[in-house]
Amino acid sequence: MQTDLIIVSEYCRICHIEPSFLYLLQKGGLIEIDTVEGESYLPASQLYDVERYTRMYYDLSINIEGIDAIHHLLGRVESLQQEVNRLKSKLRLYETENHDSMEDL
Repeated sequence: MQTDLIIVSEYCRICHIEPSFLYLLQKGGLIEIDTVEGESYLPASQLYDVERYTRMYYDLSINIEGIDAIHHLLGRVESLQQEVNRLKSKLRLYETENHDSMEDL
């Protein structure tokens, strides 16, 4: 399985961000940075999250701890939304079964 990797220094140069910001995200457990032969790489699969964290940090002046809290809360919201969808599906199933059994009477 091949993973697309982006050179951290190049990404930071193109996006006009400090490499230290990415290392802070890594230290905070928000992203992973791979090091191969002394070069740091960012998995392409993390670009969406890195861009979102970059906007929070640079545009909204949210510190790393705040970004971590937001990340945690967004994950919780997503989990709860999945549970709501699962329960709605279950409820529809029960309503359909109940409706069908009422017609048999």
